[in-house]
Amino acid sequence: MKVATIQMVSGVQVQGNLARARELLEQAAALGAELAVLPEYFCLLGQRDTDKLEVREAFGTGPIQQCLSDAARALGMWIVGGSLPLVVTEGAPDDGQTRVHNSSLVFDPTGACVQRYDKIHLFRFDNGRERFDESRVQLRGHDPVSFELPSRDGHRWKVGMSVCYDLRFPEMYRQYSAAGTDLLLVPSAFTFATGKAHWELLLRARAVENLAYVAAPAQGGLHENGRRTWGHSMQVDPWGEVLCERDEGDGVDVVELDIERLRQVRQQLPALEHRVL
Repeated sequence: MKVATIQMVSGVQVQGNLARARELLEQAAALGAELAVLPEYFCLLGQRDTDKLEVREAFGTGPIQQCLSDAARALGMWIVGGSLPLVVTEGAPDDGQTRVHNSSLVFDPTGACVQRYDKIHLFRFDNGRERFDESRVQLRGHDPVSFELPSRDGHRWKVGMSVCYDLRFPEMYRQYSAAGTDLLLVPSAFTFATGKAHWELLLRARAVENLAYVAAPAQGGLHENGRRTWGHSMQVDPWGEVLCERDEGDGVDVVELDIERLRQVRQQLPALEHRVL
């Protein structure tokens, strides 16, 4: 199955980001991708965290979701909208006014939204120069989510969903592994500092320990709001080999994932069968 990881340097205007995302999705389709995955917050990296509140959408409606649906249908391709802000409909009344869910949505080639994952782990970081606390504007999700993708190679790929900071919590990916997941998605917007230190290390670790493919599209470059993200979108095979990597700037990388390679690695090193704890 051909999978596209799409790297972006999203700005502060939703429409401009959506237009660029559509161009990159068209490139992915032209390269034969069956599945294309956009980065975290492909639709907006605003001047302030609270900008997400102004562009949030109710699940199932809105220009961001319509853009993804239209592209999936027009291009005949599965699309994962890395993440976008969705209206909160649970919890205390204040939650719905002051916070959003950071949600990853899956659209099939008919344009239907077939799965939703709300980011579980919320990033907090303070090194004295940069400060982030996603919980101030985002409300965390609760459950890991996967979906099945029937590919042209005849295999039904089981795909586990996650977003960015989730990458640091291996127990989540163990749940996917125990359920027989073939491919792990990690759309992200890693900071430059944390990405430089840990991005590749963590992606390869999640692939190796779970004997699964990993596809991780990222935000990568200097953004309009002055923030710099790490980039280095990559795909990794179950043996930990990096199959593609993009430094900075937007672009598309397409890799053909081989289900026989996955089966071979799991047969040669049946570590998943040796788990005790």
